[in-house]
Amino acid sequence: MSAKATVLLLEETQLCEKAFKTVNTKGRLRFTEPCPVRTEFQRDRDRITHSKSFRRLMHKMQVFIDPKDDHYRTRLTHTLEVVQIARTMARALRLNEDLTEAAALGHDLGHTPFGHSGERALNDIISGGFRHYEQSLRVVDVLENDGDGLNLTAEVRDGILNHSGKLKAATLEGQLVKFADRIAYINHDIDDACRGGILKVGDIPKELSNILGNNHSNRITAMVSAVIAGGTDGDINMIEPYGSAMMELRAFMFERVYTSPLAKSEDSKVALLIEYLFEHYKKHPELLPPENKKMIETDGLDRCICDHIAAMTDRYAIATFEEIYMPKVWSV
Repeated sequence: MSAKATVLLLEETQLCEKAFKTVNTKGRLRFTEPCPVRTEFQRDRDRITHSKSFRRLMHKMQVFIDPKDDHYRTRLTHTLEVVQIARTMARALRLNEDLTEAAALGHDLGHTPFGHSGERALNDIISGGFRHYEQSLRVVDVLENDGDGLNLTAEVRDGILNHSGKLKAATLEGQLVKFADRIAYINHDIDDACRGGILKVGDIPKELSNILGNNHSNRITAMVSAVIAGGTDGDINMIEPYGSAMMELRAFMFERVYTSPLAKSEDSKVALLIEYLFEHYKKHPELLPPENKKMIETDGLDRCICDHIAAMTDRYAIATFEEIYMPKVWSV
């Protein structure tokens, strides 16, 4: 029996009733001959991990802009932590790990440089607004492979698009990614904020520590266990009191870290940098990369500039800004 056939058989015999089976996929935007070795969701996983947008996540910040310490999370390490948490929960709930993994790997492909500060800056500029989860879908549908996209399955695309805010994925696997994302960023951002001297572990309200635990490992274990305990009879949820405690901890992080005076001071710098870059490309569209320029007629110049800036890494955005706007030392 082939490896692919083995996986499909395991799905049929070992996954729970509510798990999404690969054979039930709605398919891709364009027909592609099946792979003889991999299932469709395994194939999506590989397409994402081999993409340029996935590699660029290594140089996109999570919370801290251009940190000098090597141990702060990047958007890539955040994604890997989301994958690990999501797969752990999928396995415990007997859901489809391959679908869960693929959606988790792709959920932040559309994130801007400078994290949510960059997202807010582009949202203020572009007509119709900018949301990273919609951009992630645009990346996999349109922008990768020089405009051909990755041509992913409908279920992975749905999980990518619906991982944020009040959105809800159509599959339980996609819903798991949303919880894994929150569990990952709340906890690793506490870790990074403590490393950066913005927080101390003792700053976390005692009533939340008493429920969720008083260190990184205990909090993640508590949250993951609470999602698993919620089961698969309905939508994916976190049982109480853990669900409410997690959301209160998230609100605490917004107050003390994400919207702190330190973070806000960087917001204005990021907004200025992105605004200047946008206006420069607006005046000089010929400087856009070929893959963006060829979409101007169909998608409009503003959207193509937005695509280019959103794809930048932090260091490339800074280097481009310096190249355009910073004076050069003149010498003979």
